[in-house]
Amino acid sequence: MSADTDRAMSAAAATPTNNSSLSDILRDPTAERAEKALCFRGFWAWCVLIFLIGCCVFAVMWLLRKCIQGPVYRKTNRIDGKVVIVTGCNTGIGKETVLELARRGAKIYMACRDPARCEAARIEIIDRTQNQQLFNRSLDLGSLDSVRNFVARFKTEEARLDLLVNNAGIMACPRSLTADGYEQQFGVNHLGHFLLTNLLLDRLKQAAPSRIVVVSSAAHLLGRINREDLMSERKYSKFVGAYSQSKLANILFTRKLAELLKDTGVTVNCCHPGVVRTELNRHFSGPNWMKSFLKFFSLYFFKTPRAGAQTSLRLALDPALERSTGGYYSDSMRFPLVPWARNKETADWLWRESEKLVGLPPIEPPPPSPPSQANGSGSTTAANGSHATGSGGENIETIVVNR
Repeated sequence: MSADTDRAMSAAAATPTNNSSLSDILRDPTAERAEKALCFRGFWAWCVLIFLIGCCVFAVMWLLRKCIQGPVYRKTNRIDGKVVIVTGCNTGIGKETVLELARRGAKIYMACRDPARCEAARIEIIDRTQNQQLFNRSLDLGSLDSVRNFVARFKTEEARLDLLVNNAGIMACPRSLTADGYEQQFGVNHLGHFLLTNLLLDRLKQAAPSRIVVVSSAAHLLGRINREDLMSERKYSKFVGAYSQSKLANILFTRKLAELLKDTGVTVNCCHPGVVRTELNRHFSGPNWMKSFLKFFSLYFFKTPRAGAQTSLRLALDPALERSTGGYYSDSMRFPLVPWARNKETADWLWRESEKLVGLPPIEPPPPSPPSQANGSGSTTAANGSHATGSGGENIETIVVNR
């Protein structure tokens, strides 16, 4: 009896329960290896992993690229028959601006320093848009006489101006002077456009509601208006100094002009187009390897000219901005300005100084001055000592009398 009981107990101990059998199988190394082989093993498994990682990297880079390029102006409103002037438009942002405005039916005067390159761009845009109303006009913003000649010719051709896009500019060039003896970057980026805009104000008012778009730059954050050395004669820094000052001047000019044009139906706004792959950096001076690196880097991390033109296009076209004025925009959104870019006293001073430098009569009464400083002659004295007498010929006074 005891022998049978012992054999039964031994058999029961030797026979595993279901739970212990499953546990032993799960702990079996052979079974674990077989299970792993079913889901991830060998060359194809690595291919799948690499493919998934590549897809993730591509998605991140694509999103980054879209963020860099910024929003696109997608409203389809047309501007058939509207008269437009765009400066510096034979290449880059200006050319893309003209291309889109031409597609929407505008009559465009392309104001460029190089007539040959302007003509090549004009023919290309006509071919792409079938808009025949594009005109090549010579304008050198580094010469105040060229600005006056351009305006005089335009006024014989058009009685109105619906849109002025002050796009042209130079950046970080070696120190040089304009034809009138002013520092090149300040002269071209600010003074040339200052004179051009003022001489065209009567045509803009006649076309109201009309718009002025000024292309500035985020570089204004580094700029300061140096009242004691406006032309950078004592110290010249081609980017942080002269270029940044000229871009800050663009913004101060925009805000002051918006104030002067209040209730006229003419709006003026400025914008930062972004870091764009254009010819603006042609004056970059550095080792060849750095130039090559920047060129390669810019292919992905800089905006295309088309993307850089989108904020200008929104300011020029968007019906929602018809009454918006005095603003600073980037990526098609309005941004607040730093204190030194909205300083009214500095803007007033810069406006008066700019009037003197380009030889314009004051648009506002001058600030009070001692009686001994009044010349009593009734003529306006420019910074270079010349006088606008207002008699005979097409002098400054007769051109700007309706400002």
